[in-house]
Amino acid sequence: MTEQVKDLVCGMTLNKDRAAATGEYQGHAYYFCSPGCKAEFEKAPKKYAEATGQTHRH
Repeated sequence: MTEQVKDLVCGMTLNKDRAAATGEYQGHAYYFCSPGCKAEFEKAPKKYAEATGQTHRH
């Protein structure tokens, strides 16, 4: 069974193996439904990553 992941930008649930774009931030992989969502993520990756709790906060 293929893993389902969430596009952090638009909230869409997608098949990890069929993501239109992927990216990485602080050692974590992120998956996107489109290159546009990836581009939006890359403008402010910390904002989106913090929403998942995958960043280290002081």
